[in-house]
Amino acid sequence: MAKKRNTSKKQLSLKMGINDERVPKLIGILCLFIALYLFIAFTSHLFTGREDQDKVLKHSFGLLFKGDLEVTNWLGRLGAIVSNMFFYWGFGISSFVFIPVLVKVGLGRIKRIPFRTHVPMLWKAFWILLGSSIFLGFVFEGSEFMWGGTFGENIAGWLVKFVGRIGLTILILFIAIGLLVWSFNPNFNELTFNGLIKEIKYYFNDLINGRPQRKRKPKTLEEHKPLPTDTLRPNRSKADATKSTASDTFEIITDTPGAPVTDTNKAPSVEQTHNPLKEGQLSFDLEKVKIEKKEAIKPGESSLEIASPTPPQETPPDSITPETQIATGNIDHSEPYDPTLELSSYENPVLALLEDYHEQKVEIDRAELEQNKDQIIETLLNYKIEIVKIKATIGPTVTLYEIVPAPGVRISKIKNLEDDIALSLAALGIRIIAPIPGKGTIGIEVPNKNKQIVSLKEVLMNDKFKRAKMDLPIGLGKTISNEVFVADLAKMPHLLIAGATGQGKSVGINVILMSLLYKKHPSQIKFVLIDPKKVELFPYSRIENHFLAYLPGLDEPIVTDTTKVVHTLNSLTIEMESRYDLLKKAQARNIREYNKKFVDRRLNPNNGHRFMPFIILVIDEFADLIMTAGKEIELPIGRLAQLSRAVGIHLIIATQRPSVNIITGVIKANFPARIAFKVTAKVDSRTILDTGGADRLIGRGDMLLSFGSDIIRLQCAFVDTPEVEKVLNYIHDQPGYPMPYFLPEFHGDEDSGTRGGQLKLSELDEMFNDAARLVVQNQHGSTSMIQRRLKLGYNRAGRIMDQLESLGIVGPSEGSKAREVLVYDEIELERYLDDLKTRK
Repeated sequence: MAKKRNTSKKQLSLKMGINDERVPKLIGILCLFIALYLFIAFTSHLFTGREDQDKVLKHSFGLLFKGDLEVTNWLGRLGAIVSNMFFYWGFGISSFVFIPVLVKVGLGRIKRIPFRTHVPMLWKAFWILLGSSIFLGFVFEGSEFMWGGTFGENIAGWLVKFVGRIGLTILILFIAIGLLVWSFNPNFNELTFNGLIKEIKYYFNDLINGRPQRKRKPKTLEEHKPLPTDTLRPNRSKADATKSTASDTFEIITDTPGAPVTDTNKAPSVEQTHNPLKEGQLSFDLEKVKIEKKEAIKPGESSLEIASPTPPQETPPDSITPETQIATGNIDHSEPYDPTLELSSYENPVLALLEDYHEQKVEIDRAELEQNKDQIIETLLNYKIEIVKIKATIGPTVTLYEIVPAPGVRISKIKNLEDDIALSLAALGIRIIAPIPGKGTIGIEVPNKNKQIVSLKEVLMNDKFKRAKMDLPIGLGKTISNEVFVADLAKMPHLLIAGATGQGKSVGINVILMSLLYKKHPSQIKFVLIDPKKVELFPYSRIENHFLAYLPGLDEPIVTDTTKVVHTLNSLTIEMESRYDLLKKAQARNIREYNKKFVDRRLNPNNGHRFMPFIILVIDEFADLIMTAGKEIELPIGRLAQLSRAVGIHLIIATQRPSVNIITGVIKANFPARIAFKVTAKVDSRTILDTGGADRLIGRGDMLLSFGSDIIRLQCAFVDTPEVEKVLNYIHDQPGYPMPYFLPEFHGDEDSGTRGGQLKLSELDEMFNDAARLVVQNQHGSTSMIQRRLKLGYNRAGRIMDQLESLGIVGPSEGSKAREVLVYDEIELERYLDDLKTRK
């Protein structure tokens, strides 16, 4: 029904001409015409306004029909009326603000830029219009010329009466300084006059060139977006390589933190997207020399002057230094390469799209804390365990009580009282940490009666996330000490998520994906999404031309079919090996060093080098894939987990069945970072974390993060499905790449000549007849049924199913549904099989 409704809306729009691309172009041209008209009328008013003012004020719009009156405005009577309306009755000379606004909007309509990208500019113009009008009305009060217009003079007059002239002067200075701080965000610890002038120069250069106004932070490379050029190949996005620091430690933040680039290349057109040059860069040939023709040939001299190349140095063969570059006129190759330039107008989602859930926050009940403390002390005294000190740390869902036992008390004795303390407190999810790592205390975690929701907006607004200098920052939630927790996925380097149904796994995946979408540019990161359930990750298909990567030829960007999953994993393995080859040629150890060299233009695109985005593989239900494909899934996952971190490929695997046959030893060995939501049994907790504790969580986002020997209890941030859809729609409405990021093609065994009319009867599988009888007997065309009943591998079963389709026994694939069986009884099938024997 939704598709029919959308189709009818599109048809109605077509009939009305709304979707006609000529309409926005005409609107844009109209805006430019109005801007030009106002500019001429306003400029004329500055010189002729006094002469025309009496006539306009006396006759108003009746002046248009007074044939005997003459005006001196360059645009006649209408120009005099319009300019007087803006200057006298409106905002005075501040009315010129309307002209650049109309030009910007008009050009945006012509270029089909989404209108929402103009909203920040419109708000800025609105405040400039009001503020300058009031300021001019105050400064030139009583002047014959209405500098601030009627609006500015009236508001300024009212403010003078309200706060006085001195008060209004102080208010104007305060607003001016506030605007400077908001626009330039200066670092007052390192503020110099030259630095301030430089920031103002950047600001007005961006304003003149129509680039987005970015808040510049001198020391924060992560939040500084490079300025636009047009050198990327549209179907291959690139990753941020401004950070070249390599570290093999897992970085966790838990402490409270206290000139435009010259475009050196010509922008490729859509028809040039398949250029054999890897990144659309200028081709370089180090063996060429600069040749210059002389004006005349003199006896004994050659007609050519050859400039000798720089003597060979100990540099990589793919390196390009300024001494070895070809002379190319005025083109400057010393500027760093910027991977974000093809989508220079892209803006990260705004936090206003997310809910904050402030109305659902509850206050801490001090009586509850005192009651729990007394109950813990009383329970321990019942077992003759004395304590010296007890302290409470309040979290969003759990309160941590730290106790210091008296000398001589064994820790194991307190640990064994876990169930007794839970009984005395009448609470679920009691967990005892004995001892707390790094402290001389024992921790008792007690769930709060009134639990708070940790919103994703609250996490992303925190300075720990905003200023995180990480390759792949993810805001997971809050700790039990109520501090925002941010981790770097690139340092993990892979993440295993497990937990029972409905305990927060899908929300956790959305939180991770949203964190990366809010922080990264489409050129810096790509997602490969695998969703056997077909419903959890489906909304992300809207951003396929921005952030998704998948195999060419797939009907949908979200991979759901098991066969295509196997192909995708093997394709990622090919991509991994290809990246390692490039790292070897570039003499780089990891993706950060490689991209740093590429940004510095030390790698030659003619030699196959390209900018590499980070690739994040997300599998939502891993258990289903293991059950249907087994080793065909586990082997490429194992290879990727072991080798892919250095080349920027990271895995996030989620499952609701954390059993040993799903989370095997190979997977656990290569996934040092694991998240456990609530599970039903202690054995499942041990499977995930190699220790207990996950079975004592309280659910609804309560989770344990394990990395190495550290286990941290967190309350996962919450983001609802409507919020996710708003963010994805915001990204979808912005211009994307002409083509998605395609992974290398992979041809499986089932593609070897068994499709369509190319099937040869001699190539039929020896189990073909048995499979055909099985399908017809059950009237159920399922590859997994053939695999289970005939005890075959998934690839072979899929190959037999393709043969059954080619010979007309079953119909084509219908996604997750079983294929239609076209032969209805065994007698007809036997007749058909006998006929095949004779044809052989």
